[in-house]
Amino acid sequence: MAVNLRPVQALQLWQQIALAEVRDDAPDLTLRQTAILLTIYLEPPPHTVRGLAAHLGVTKPVITRALDTMGRMGLVSRHRDQNDRRNVLVKRTVEGALHVERFGDLIIAKAAELPL
Repeated sequence: MAVNLRPVQALQLWQQIALAEVRDDAPDLTLRQTAILLTIYLEPPPHTVRGLAAHLGVTKPVITRALDTMGRMGLVSRHRDQNDRRNVLVKRTVEGALHVERFGDLIIAKAAELPL
């Protein structure tokens, strides 16, 4: 299903989502952290630090820093791959899944409020 928004509507939607996130008690994620989190939860696993870095076009240290922060928030966890100890697997958590679901619900709610 295609969603047809004018540029100003798309920007208003993004603004309303950003304002709701800033005003909420939930963790305040950067745009990069949000992109990483959505990749982990919307694309099929396994996810590795190396794979995420390649997918997002950033370095491994960038991914590691973001995962450090999101790990402290309980949104993701990391474990060494037992089959290849060079790889670090990034795992979903219940708290992270709930955060992503809440974020999706917020987008739906804010889109419904858009003026026609």
